[in-house]
Amino acid sequence: MDFASVFALFVITILFAVIVCAIVALGSLPGKIAQGRNHPHVDAINVASWIGLALGGIFWPIAFIWAFIPMGRSGAAEGAEVDALRKQVAQLQEELATLKNASA
Repeated sequence: MDFASVFALFVITILFAVIVCAIVALGSLPGKIAQGRNHPHVDAINVASWIGLALGGIFWPIAFIWAFIPMGRSGAAEGAEVDALRKQVAQLQEELATLKNASA
């Protein structure tokens, strides 16, 4: 084998490795985004991404967009609601204690 053949084989091997790395990076991207955003459907998004790539990339954008769809309420609104519910429970416990003392 001459130098040109060895060099061509080296270039083809490097290109193949780059393509494989790019496919792996694209396949795992929606799952990583969903996991970083604490999405409740991380596993489903990850599977949809890989199946989408296996089918020629047709459904991959759906998984990518799905990873960005917000699920549930924001943390601040949820925290305020939890605080309000805790206050209600405390008031009800006080009223229950008052009723128990009045009946005894």
